Amino acid sequence: MGYTDHFNFDREPFSNAPNDKFYFDSDQHNQALLRLKYSVDSDKGLAVLVGGVGTGKTTLARRMLDNLPFEKYESSLLVMIHSAVTPEWIMSRICMQLGVKNPDISPLKMLKQLYERLLDIEKEGRKAVVLIDEAQMLQTRELMEEFRGLLNLEIPDKKLLNIIFFGLPELDDIMKLDAPLAQRVAFKYTLKPLSAEAALEYINYRLQVAGCEKSPFTADSLVLITKFSGGVPRLINTLCDNALFETFLRHGTEVTEEIVNNVAEDLGLATVGITLASVEDQGDELEDIEIIFDGLEEK
Repeated sequence: MGYTDHFNFDREPFSNAPNDKFYFDSDQHNQALLRLKYSVDSDKGLAVLVGGVGTGKTTLARRMLDNLPFEKYESSLLVMIHSAVTPEWIMSRICMQLGVKNPDISPLKMLKQLYERLLDIEKEGRKAVVLIDEAQMLQTRELMEEFRGLLNLEIPDKKLLNIIFFGLPELDDIMKLDAPLAQRVAFKYTLKPLSAEAALEYINYRLQVAGCEKSPFTADSLVLITKFSGGVPRLINTLCDNALFETFLRHGTEVTEEIVNNVAEDLGLATVGITLASVEDQGDELEDIEIIFDGLEEK
């Protein structure tokens, strides 16, 4: 028996594994999607989204992909898992993902194949879109030059390929390895940690999706979770998941301030020494916490 049964959840509410059911459409995530979609639909060429670790970049990249239906877009998502990739590898993967059959080993011939495929996509009345997640792994000037070359694939008054980079803030410096590419960024958006209010909405939303009828978190424990996590969704998930498990091990029914403090210390998140006493001056936020928390209980 796990804590999902103990708390009568339908599923784990705070897993960090990607799951569309738990997508939380915060105001900034919604604004980012609207802007990225506009960038593609208006053929801006290159757009960039950056954010700190755990702020939801990969989630947003997958959401963006889901919002590009096949009848209107030929789209792909590439995740850079290491920095040892070559321009030729990048080109071949993009070719295959956009529908080029049997990409040639010659870079020039491969580029010609891609151009012809992009023309076909254009004739079909669709747009070609490539999303690059973990783009900060593209750490050489040669790779940046390769993407600049791809952006040169165009017809009069229209670019044939739209590229969106998703990455950590250091992506800004990496792109400067090729100044002309950095100058071609038509749109940029920065994801920030959730505000205290949005963090609470996020927690409550995930509990509701998991089938929770009454929140097991006390208002005081929620205050600490928002503070220890700094509003970073991944850390919120980790704190909540561990706190629920610890409460289950203690045969408890409420996640208390003490449990959250212990979990945060074990995870190395309590070094800043945050307690409720240190946030007493944020009375408005505490009122918001109580309202949101009570709202969940009433449902």
